[in-house]
Amino acid sequence: MHVDLGSLRAHVVSDGGFKLDGGAMFGVVPKTLWNREKPADAENRIQMGTNCLLVEAGSELVLIDTGMGDKQDAKFRGLYSYEEGARRLPESIAEAGFELGDVTHVVLSHLHFDHCGWNTRRDTSGKVVPTFPNARYWLSRGEVEHARTPSERDRASYFPENWEPLFEAGVVELVDDEGGPLDSIRMVKAPGHNADMCVVTLDGAPEESGARGIFFADLVPTTAHAPLPWIMGYDLFPLTTLENKKKWLPRAVAGNWVCFFEHDFERPVGRVVSEKPGRFQVTPL
Repeated sequence: MHVDLGSLRAHVVSDGGFKLDGGAMFGVVPKTLWNREKPADAENRIQMGTNCLLVEAGSELVLIDTGMGDKQDAKFRGLYSYEEGARRLPESIAEAGFELGDVTHVVLSHLHFDHCGWNTRRDTSGKVVPTFPNARYWLSRGEVEHARTPSERDRASYFPENWEPLFEAGVVELVDDEGGPLDSIRMVKAPGHNADMCVVTLDGAPEESGARGIFFADLVPTTAHAPLPWIMGYDLFPLTTLENKKKWLPRAVAGNWVCFFEHDFERPVGRVVSEKPGRFQVTPL
């Protein structure tokens, strides 16, 4: 699917589904509540999406996040119940009408394995190389520093083969609190999930209400996470997540922004509305 945002055209491109524990995805929220929104299977896992965003911006083609990738072994794929036979990110990009070499910039919200897996791939000799040969890759400086020296709590989320080959190839651009390839596509630090995760704002027509968008990454990973206290157990700094949700969700409501939810398998796109002050939900476009 695609969404027009003034001068920008955004295509949702998937890397297939996977599953995670529902309790971990909803933290302190009781299962009796979250299970109504995201029903769990017999192993208490919920269906997750890998919704990346491919944005046409004039002569530039910008990819936001890159999914799970294809470098994991069968044991790892089984652990996360990869969706068998799913269309993977390269095929999704082709279905949108583009080739890997058309991508000019890759913007990464953060470096957890489910967000940056297709940064790199193995070539015919088995060497790990950048997947998008003509792209500059935009990464948070603080996130790179942490990914190289992670804590025991989040070490399992970081795989150096997803980013170190980019540095070896000399294709990385580092960003501090805010930056990005274009004025209309900006990555902005929104910590909580970890210290340096970014959301990505899309601004295709400043004068036109409804022509702006936001890629929430793991700040609001699914539509079910729109309520302020519905915060993942995975988040390193949940109270900081709460503060950033209080900052960004009202902006999305006031601006009638198109919102992209990276991990929602069923509803990757919608608009946030306020039921009453401090209570948010997502409606279809």
